[in-house]
Amino acid sequence: MNIKRSIVLRVRVAFLIVALVAGTILFRIVRLQFVEGEKWAAKAESTNFSYRQVNATRGNIYAADGSLLATSLPFYRVVLDPSVAKDPVFNAGIDSLSRLLSSFYKDRSAASYKKMISDAKVNGKRYLILNRRQIGYQDMQTMSTWPIFRKGRMGGGVIFEKVEKRYRPFNSLASRTVGFLNDDNYGAGIEYSYNEYLEGKSGQAMFQRIAGGYWKPVFDAEDVKPEDGFDVLTTLDINIQDVAESALLKQLVEKDAQFGTVIVMEVATGHIKALGNLQKNKNGRGYSESYNYAIGDQGLTEPGSTFKLMSMLALLEEGKVSLNDMVETGNGVFQIYDRKMTDAKTGGYGRISVREVFEKSSNIGISKLVDQHFGHNPSKFVGYIEKAGIDKPIDFQLKGEGAPYFKKPGDKYWYGTTLPWMSIGYETKLTPLHTLMLYNAVANNGKMVKPMIVQAIARGNQVDKQFQTEVLRKSIASEKTIKQLQDLLEGVVKNGTAKNVYNEQYRIAGKTGTAQKLEDGRYTKKYYTSFVGYFPADNPKYSAIVVIDSPKGFNAFGGDISAPVFKEIADKIHAQDLHINKTFTADNYLAQKGFEFPLIQAGKFDELQLICNRFGISNHGNGVNDGYVKSKVMDKSIQWQANQVESPVVPDVSGLPLRDALYVLENKGLRVIYQGKGRVKNQSISPGSPVQQNHVINLILG
Repeated sequence: MNIKRSIVLRVRVAFLIVALVAGTILFRIVRLQFVEGEKWAAKAESTNFSYRQVNATRGNIYAADGSLLATSLPFYRVVLDPSVAKDPVFNAGIDSLSRLLSSFYKDRSAASYKKMISDAKVNGKRYLILNRRQIGYQDMQTMSTWPIFRKGRMGGGVIFEKVEKRYRPFNSLASRTVGFLNDDNYGAGIEYSYNEYLEGKSGQAMFQRIAGGYWKPVFDAEDVKPEDGFDVLTTLDINIQDVAESALLKQLVEKDAQFGTVIVMEVATGHIKALGNLQKNKNGRGYSESYNYAIGDQGLTEPGSTFKLMSMLALLEEGKVSLNDMVETGNGVFQIYDRKMTDAKTGGYGRISVREVFEKSSNIGISKLVDQHFGHNPSKFVGYIEKAGIDKPIDFQLKGEGAPYFKKPGDKYWYGTTLPWMSIGYETKLTPLHTLMLYNAVANNGKMVKPMIVQAIARGNQVDKQFQTEVLRKSIASEKTIKQLQDLLEGVVKNGTAKNVYNEQYRIAGKTGTAQKLEDGRYTKKYYTSFVGYFPADNPKYSAIVVIDSPKGFNAFGGDISAPVFKEIADKIHAQDLHINKTFTADNYLAQKGFEFPLIQAGKFDELQLICNRFGISNHGNGVNDGYVKSKVMDKSIQWQANQVESPVVPDVSGLPLRDALYVLENKGLRVIYQGKGRVKNQSISPGSPVQQNHVINLILG
């Protein structure tokens, strides 16, 4: 009996507990629904709906001629809200749509796509990512015509979510200069330095949070449209950039060097036309742009002999040194206090003139002259450096500029040997850009202009901000000194350490540099080689610097390593730039050739007559005034003779350029095979032979 009562009691207690819990739940439901309903509905809406940032389209980066260096291309992710399309539209189009999706993405069958979309519609799924692969604009346009999709967002439920990617049409060309910007807003180059203009102004739009943590855009009247970014117009020249990087890379690979940098700049404007930096990859294979050594802290090095131009400027400005003065450099070794100064030539240069000291790049000669005239007052020498404006950052347009380092008399680390070693480019640090700026000023007759790489900020055709050439120093020295320095720099190429880059076509002026590298407080057998100068020397348009670090092999000097790269760049620029080539006229042609006529064989009458008339060459038609002709020289004039290529036989194409020969022969129905270059020397089917369609005629060019 007691057991029965105990069981009944337990059952009653359990029932009461269940009833109490159920009542509590019912009470909470009623309270949430009717008492606190509005509060929680508002909270749910605020949680599931939110205004989120919509990024603006990033601005473009252009070269000086309008070529695209970087742009943002739109890509799209295809999303579907299956609940939007009405049943008749959905049922009529789902089979065709599934087949098209399967054919396009090739990742699943049409049946699989149909099941995925249909299940999503039945389950009320509002946000279905059809495929995570992003598509281009043209594909998006095509997809917009597909069944269901053609009804658009409001009628078919399709959403093309825009995702922008940065694209560089020239791939790695000037990649570090163009730069990058990562998700943490850290970067380099123009992308980073001009991000405030390029990024534009973000907008806002309403988004709904749905299952899976995705945010679905929702149309709202209060959406704020983003403002696209501004475009940046640089001073870079794509052709010169390509030439500069190619020449630099070739030498880096050949000499197995650590890194190299090159800058090409317009003398008058300071516009940088090429800026390249190539460093050996960590795996030791190949080179790429990973740091801007031309302007950055890691590019700050002891410049070596290129700094001797600054020393000569100070010496000449003092007025106590003449280029014809003699200097005793001895046997190539000179003791200065507790250190030995040496020259590159074993046995030394002996007694040479000041001019030869610079041309041969004698360390002993320069240091002796500077110590003699400034040793009692080294502050005066440092004053010339400050006057030239190369002792401080120039506030270059790209972020990350390195600050030059110069010791000053009275500093803790100023020793008796500091001035002699500073005079030849040691115990001081400069970026290649600062060195180039000094040489550019000499090329520019003393006027120092600030190097620049961005010339305008614009949106469409409207320029928002324009950057003009800035003059930093009206003159870094007297006119006399500048002329002497120009003479010395030409002498280096004609008679000195850069004789290997001398040529007859145009004049180059410049200076070689070779500096031992300091590692762990000791100078090593690794070298920092450079060449800096300008061309054409008689009317400078371009200045340039080439730096190659730690080349391997013999003759690791600036004249052997960096100067040939400079010359290759200068040669190609000179060939492309008609403004710096000597004007070619009939007068100077005939003056060079005397009365010898140029070789004119055959061609079109109007073209050949125009050329002859322009060059003042006497020519006569003898009744010929059109079509193809051959030439004959008679009595110091050219006589034109008709070449009847229109007759129904194989024509005589000897003497014609290949372009004209192809046109004439193929119009006759002949198939042409040719070998060689130049004009037609021989043809396999004799002129006057009957024409047979599709017969092959072989041409020999020469």
